[in-house]
Amino acid sequence: MLQQTQVDTVIPYYDRWLERFPTLESVARTESDELLKSWEGLGYYARCRNFHEACRLVWSDHGGAIPMEWGAFRSLPGVGDYTAAAVLSIAFKQPYPVLDGNVRRVMARLLSYREPVGKGTAVFTKQLAEWLESDRPGDFNEAMMELGGEVCRSSNPRCSVCPVTHFCQSQRDGTVGDFPVKPKRKSRPHRTIVAGIIWRGAKFLIQKRPPDGLLGGLWEFPGGKVEKGESLSDALIREIEEETGLAVKAGKKAGAVDHADFSR
Repeated sequence: MLQQTQVDTVIPYYDRWLERFPTLESVARTESDELLKSWEGLGYYARCRNFHEACRLVWSDHGGAIPMEWGAFRSLPGVGDYTAAAVLSIAFKQPYPVLDGNVRRVMARLLSYREPVGKGTAVFTKQLAEWLESDRPGDFNEAMMELGGEVCRSSNPRCSVCPVTHFCQSQRDGTVGDFPVKPKRKSRPHRTIVAGIIWRGAKFLIQKRPPDGLLGGLWEFPGGKVEKGESLSDALIREIEEETGLAVKAGKKAGAVDHADFSR
């Protein structure tokens, strides 16, 4: 839940989730629709689908015990290097350094790394592995993440209270504000989407999206993307016919919403 989402937003969802699904088995044996309903509002729904599938695999292939070997844990759906390192170090005391956004920022400033931080993965991981205390890897990783989140912040870093300021190259050079170097942002694409509300009596027509891809497994009104040079009403009629086989006429416009997509 904390991937791409702030702690304050996650806490109430986490509490409700644990109350409803307190064990790995309870997640594995629950239908995906019910899990997605509990996740509703957090966005990035692929996280929920991957977590569900991972729990099912752990239950069926590993006897309900979370695998402690890197390759087996890393192969679970939705698990990348960061998640694997965090879980294996914190839960199982294995010596894997964690590299998240906060740690990347700390490392970029400590080393005065002058390339975009995304290119520094190998450099940062190598250095962190040398610093990592093998008997307390989880404590080290949590400390580094907290250092980035609470002290070495992206704006207004608290250098005066930083416990590692004497190691920091950018602090010595007076260049803390120059790091981390960020890559140029790509412009966000803009798409126009239409959706139709079709009803008969007290019933509305909704359809389930394919399990893979954007908003997979969720329910929606039929519709789709407006093609270049196409009117909204023409696009709506075409999309509904393509998706449902129904021939419809466009009625009055119910409304419009502009939003940024953070729901993969």
